[in-house]
Amino acid sequence: MTIKDLQPALVFSIFDEITQVPRPSKKEGKIRQYLLDFAAKHNLSVKTDAVGNVVMSRPATPGHEDAPTVILQAHMDMVCESNDKNFDFENSPIKTVVDGEWLRADGTTLGADNGIGMAAALAALIDDSFVHGPLEALFTVDEETGLTGANNLGEDMITGTMLLNLDSEDDAEIFVGCAGGVDTTCTFSYNRSFAPKDFLYFKINIEKGQGGHSGGDIHLGRANANKLLARFLFDLSQKHEVSLAEIDGGNLRNAIPRAAHAIIGVHTSRKETVRTMLNHFIADVENEYKGLEPTLEISMESVDTPDFAIDETTSLNIIRALYSAPHGVISMSRDLEGLVETSTNLAAVKMIPDNKILVTTSQRSSVESRKWDIAYQVE
Repeated sequence: MTIKDLQPALVFSIFDEITQVPRPSKKEGKIRQYLLDFAAKHNLSVKTDAVGNVVMSRPATPGHEDAPTVILQAHMDMVCESNDKNFDFENSPIKTVVDGEWLRADGTTLGADNGIGMAAALAALIDDSFVHGPLEALFTVDEETGLTGANNLGEDMITGTMLLNLDSEDDAEIFVGCAGGVDTTCTFSYNRSFAPKDFLYFKINIEKGQGGHSGGDIHLGRANANKLLARFLFDLSQKHEVSLAEIDGGNLRNAIPRAAHAIIGVHTSRKETVRTMLNHFIADVENEYKGLEPTLEISMESVDTPDFAIDETTSLNIIRALYSAPHGVISMSRDLEGLVETSTNLAAVKMIPDNKILVTTSQRSSVESRKWDIAYQVE
């Protein structure tokens, strides 16, 4: 079975087309052109605004012109995460796989957030089998990294006063509110020091985690690659002197990191000790995430001695900060059973110019005061 066999056929045939169009955040030019071509093909009225949002409209079924105009809204961009670091989201299509009752992507994020919402709205615009009032479909840009399209929607783009946002993970449910969110970042400045020559250097690699959305999947208990890496480095630094030359993990603030790595050095006399510690760590992680992370891989490989390393004080500070930073569900709602009330995601660790390391986190809560409370704890 392939995506072309799924029902409703019209929705999934359009979604199949969408998966073939690259659409990273802030680079929605190709998917915008797809939408404009779709409108032209189906004789739909269409307009755009200065930031790149697109609105299509369809008149009411005859006899229902007086019904209120309903706006169907979805966003064009997708979260771009891949097990293959060389995957080119700006130019490559997404490969879909039907896996039992699920449609997933082969090694990347699927882009159903919010491609399936786009497909549903487009299907509604061309499906003659149902009766409806006036319809407008609003497709916004850059939802994933800043809500740029929603915050800068052009005047007179939409006329309706009833809007259905098609960006949810639950079938047959309508949401009337959502959690508030805030991003918290921290920057470490470091000095470059000469890498000790009597150390052996290794690359610790954590990859192929399940990842997921930091809102919709945070309750599933999946591994955060940044947290796993920090945990091993912390354990190692408690027992041995560690030289940290490079660290990197995660990408997007709203994606649970599926991969992270560090280049570290230890004294030549500690080589076998490090391998033994890593083997024990791998065994613990496999036991802890049994059934949750079937593809997760943790490995170590020897690398050449780097020219420089991060100074010892900053190395220990960032390892300890990442290890102690909270991640995951903080509290569940007492009002709605099964609702995550407050959560936080240790999203990304990046070495940036001017000898700095940027740590990005994201907090969510349906209670405003708790949102800021966890943000301040992280900060």
